[in-house]
Amino acid sequence: MKRLALLFIFIFSLFCVSLGAFASTVLTGSVTAVPESFYGTWRVVSERVEADSDIFKDKNVDLWNLSRINNVITLYNMLNGAKAEITVTSANDKHIEFTKNGKYGKKVLSDRVELYLRGDKFEGYNTLSLNTYVSGTIVKTESAKYLIKGEKIAGESVVK
Repeated sequence: MKRLALLFIFIFSLFCVSLGAFASTVLTGSVTAVPESFYGTWRVVSERVEADSDIFKDKNVDLWNLSRINNVITLYNMLNGAKAEITVTSANDKHIEFTKNGKYGKKVLSDRVELYLRGDKFEGYNTLSLNTYVSGTIVKTESAKYLIKGEKIAGESVVK
């Protein structure tokens, strides 16, 4: 009887360990839904379509480099040096939505980007929200929406 109880405990322990390993695999995050064509260097042109403040430029040109190391996707703007980890909220082979945040003194700039990929081009919108904080409380919010168009200039899917 003692042997049977020990055998049961041993089998139950193995089951719990294997179940724990399975559960951790299931809970591990992934960015595999993001298509490989998303990564690379993009020339991005933006044109303001809405704004509640004149602090936002009417038009802009940027160079975005989108890269991934493990499960971290980074957007680096080569023209102004801005760098941020992005959070992908929705992705498939033609549509990607992501957010990013940047802190500038007492201000936090939040971007919500929605892109429609078409080969080595994309089109979509970038919605910006600039919150000014005093003592941890938002005292002012300014926002803008841009139509953005991108053309891939480097990366594996660029036609050679």
